[in-house]
Amino acid sequence: METLISKLGFSLLLIYTFTFYVPSFSFSPIDNYLINCGASLDSVVDNRRFISDSSDSPDTRLSSSRTFSLCAGTLQPGQPQIYHTARVFNAPSKYVFNVKEPGMHSVRLHFHRFISSRLNLGNSQFHVLINELVSLTNFSGGNLMGYPKVMEYLIWVNSEKLEIAFVPARKSNFAFVNAIEVISAPKDLVLETAQYVNGVKVEKFEGLNKQAFEVAHRVTVGGVKVTPFNDSLWRTWMPDDAYLKSSKESTKLYFGGRIKYQDGAASREVGPDNVYNSARLIQSKNASIPNVNLTWEFPVIDDYKYLVRMHFCDIASISLGLLFFNVYVNGHLVYKDLDLSAVANYELASPFYADFVVDADCSGVLSVSVGPSSKSMEYAVDAILNGVEILKMNNSVGSLDGKLPAELLLKCWHRGAIGILLPLIALVCLLMSLSAIMHRRKNKVDAVPWSKLPTDDHEISPKQAKLQLSNIVT
Repeated sequence: METLISKLGFSLLLIYTFTFYVPSFSFSPIDNYLINCGASLDSVVDNRRFISDSSDSPDTRLSSSRTFSLCAGTLQPGQPQIYHTARVFNAPSKYVFNVKEPGMHSVRLHFHRFISSRLNLGNSQFHVLINELVSLTNFSGGNLMGYPKVMEYLIWVNSEKLEIAFVPARKSNFAFVNAIEVISAPKDLVLETAQYVNGVKVEKFEGLNKQAFEVAHRVTVGGVKVTPFNDSLWRTWMPDDAYLKSSKESTKLYFGGRIKYQDGAASREVGPDNVYNSARLIQSKNASIPNVNLTWEFPVIDDYKYLVRMHFCDIASISLGLLFFNVYVNGHLVYKDLDLSAVANYELASPFYADFVVDADCSGVLSVSVGPSSKSMEYAVDAILNGVEILKMNNSVGSLDGKLPAELLLKCWHRGAIGILLPLIALVCLLMSLSAIMHRRKNKVDAVPWSKLPTDDHEISPKQAKLQLSNIVT
């Protein structure tokens, strides 16, 4: 049975969160574009203003030859205003953003497949390219009708422009988007190196911060949902219950104290307070150490590499130097006897995170685990985990969705357009030919009354004809 360490701690957490906690927005991104697509007015969501894409701006522009805006007929109560409108594209189109600071950028695309009297967005099918990186292929808006879908990416930008292109697929004649976010990310959000878990070997992975990522899963362990309002990077963290393989040996903990962020370590932008102040534990309840691991399983797509980020914060120990445990990724030991006191510069309630790069296999499952180590102590906490992020990495052809590069997707659109155009041209030519034939036939029919009629009379000479004519006149 899952137990609750401290109801008092949870109560203190609620008091802290709703009475004293004010969301920290100390991070101020240099590039910060929030676009309300298809709307004529701005919209405010979680104290953030999304600007209408019809507004004049020197830093953003929409390039499209065939586009229109669409308004929802009816929406579920409580839906943010940005999901009431959409920008629809009937041909390849793109938004272009000026980039003031090169580096890692967070890109969020908001989709809501609503139905209007003019169009059903559920019938869409399209591709999305971000700076010629394939982000989505044959996409139709995501979740079931009535529920928004947010696709989130981390993209390295080394130019002065960031372009987001929407390309209708051949099976559909339109694409759409409801809102767009383009935000420059903190420099410490993704570092240059990580540990590459290659079978039983753990090696160094270089150039991590130059990769492109799609956020596949982001969970807070042992806690409640964290909304963008409570995250300085406006992220959403889901509860871990759906991913935990078994909870019978775990203990939830809610911490009402202060999270101690340190310079050079995990910052509030890496993980917010509301992630680090909750956790799941393995705890010795007597003189024996439990022989069990806590395991979380996440669905993934094979043939991709994934960045696994595990968040730790010792909010459970009563003293330093009491917590040692092992960390596993896909069943492989990646950290032996992890000492959170040492890696957190000997501060309790100080966050630490570890990055691992792994290859997804045909099982379609990526697992992370924590469990007691040979140094675990009796009557103490024997393992802890506060949060997990799973990010898909781009493949060798520069795609986060499929094996076709951007050039081929664009060529497919042009071939599709030509494939439609050529039959139309042939049909027009056929109709023109039929019209010409009918016109010639009509001319022949109209000329019959003036043609020479058959007669039994013998032909006469011109002299005789002249004589007959003079006789008729007289």
